[in-house]
Amino acid sequence: MSDNQPDVLDVAGGLKSHLRAVDLNLLTVFDAVMQLQNITRAAQMLGMSQPAVSNAIARLKVIFEDELFVRFGRGIQPTPRAWRLFESTRQALQLIQNELPAATFQPQTSERVFHLCICSPLVNLLMSIIYNSVKNVAPNIHLQFTTSFNQNIEQQIRQQEAGFVISYDELSGAEFTYVPLFYDEMALIVGNSHPRLNNLNRERDIYKEQHAVVSLDRFASFSAPWYDTPEKRSVAAYEGMAMTSVLNVVSQTNLVAIAPRWLGEEFALSLDLTVLPLPLKLAHRRSYLCWHAAAGRDKGHRWMQEMLISACRR
Repeated sequence: MSDNQPDVLDVAGGLKSHLRAVDLNLLTVFDAVMQLQNITRAAQMLGMSQPAVSNAIARLKVIFEDELFVRFGRGIQPTPRAWRLFESTRQALQLIQNELPAATFQPQTSERVFHLCICSPLVNLLMSIIYNSVKNVAPNIHLQFTTSFNQNIEQQIRQQEAGFVISYDELSGAEFTYVPLFYDEMALIVGNSHPRLNNLNRERDIYKEQHAVVSLDRFASFSAPWYDTPEKRSVAAYEGMAMTSVLNVVSQTNLVAIAPRWLGEEFALSLDLTVLPLPLKLAHRRSYLCWHAAAGRDKGHRWMQEMLISACRR
């Protein structure tokens, strides 16, 4: 053991020497650029000049001996190396900031950017509610919404491309934290002139009809849970990319659709639709707010959690 001790000390000494050579302020700049993916806006957020931010990124490239950003259109795009680095540095910076005695989050003056991914059709219900609730309290906070769910959504949360996800589906993985928001009542949506309008009150009646659905092969398709057998899939006569296009098709045909009751009622008058009870076992779906557990230690993130839960449950 004593024979190995000098080697251990040499390694430790070398590590300390290497860390002393690194300006840790560079990581704060890197964090801002990763969040905004824009040099100019990162400089504004940090109160620095644009050349100073560019110089900091150039120094980090030398330290890590790898490209961190590449030109993309008029902006920049992080490299895979930058995303790997961001995951660890982001957590480290959050831990340090949260332990500082004066560490606070002031939503009234904050200009922080929050990325939210809300599945369709929940985005129709929640986007404006969330936006207005946050802006009433924190007018300078930037909210960026997306509905583009794909098989990489878990990785996007880990890398904090998406800070929060609101969906009907839970994500796998122990590192994710979930909060249930509300139960969403489902309904059968049909056109007012449907020839069997008064005879759609049993499951077998429903699956005798031809259906309009959100594409069943799409990742996390809203419609997929109701078409989980070959027989049920065979009744899908139209597959659209969004629930609004599905309802538009229903309004012009004798096709039927399964959709949230609130969405059917929203379009009932303008599209001449009738909203019927859904006589199926899966007549309600629970929605969830999800985030990465490591991000939950950040004070600003915790504030946004509370805002989202309050707004969505209301």
